[in-house]
Amino acid sequence: MNTRESQFTGRHMLLIMLAFFGVIIAVNVTMAMFATRSWTGFVVKNSYVASQEFNEKAERGRAQAALGWTATLAIDGSAVRYRLTDRAGAPVATSSVNAVFRRPTSDTEDRTFALEAGSEGWHVTPATLHDGVWIVEIDAEAGLEQPYRDVRRIVLKGGALK
Repeated sequence: MNTRESQFTGRHMLLIMLAFFGVIIAVNVTMAMFATRSWTGFVVKNSYVASQEFNEKAERGRAQAALGWTATLAIDGSAVRYRLTDRAGAPVATSSVNAVFRRPTSDTEDRTFALEAGSEGWHVTPATLHDGVWIVEIDAEAGLEQPYRDVRRIVLKGGALK
């Protein structure tokens, strides 16, 4: 192999190495930009306080489950409906129902609704929500010491609950 051929090969190797590391750097920068734009990084304000409240929240959840109530959430693209029924299937009297819809990765689309009492124990509010994954937190005042709390992860497709 003469010197000219080895220089030609050396240049190609240099270009290949620069392209390889250039792609890696570009991908890393792109992923970092997506990560900082889509997740706030906020988990809890104070992890120590959250850990101390865990047992209390778990006990409230067990007491709530012991009631035997069934919570029904319906979303049809134009409205959000919610109702509680007791063990016998009769509607539970609720004075107010509030719902917070949050995205799991961002707070830019968070929405809060106060649902109005309707017929047969349903509470309703007009609402149009974008498709995708939501975390719904519902608090219903049902004459208990604490509001009845219902938290669920849902998927909307075509504006409706799937």
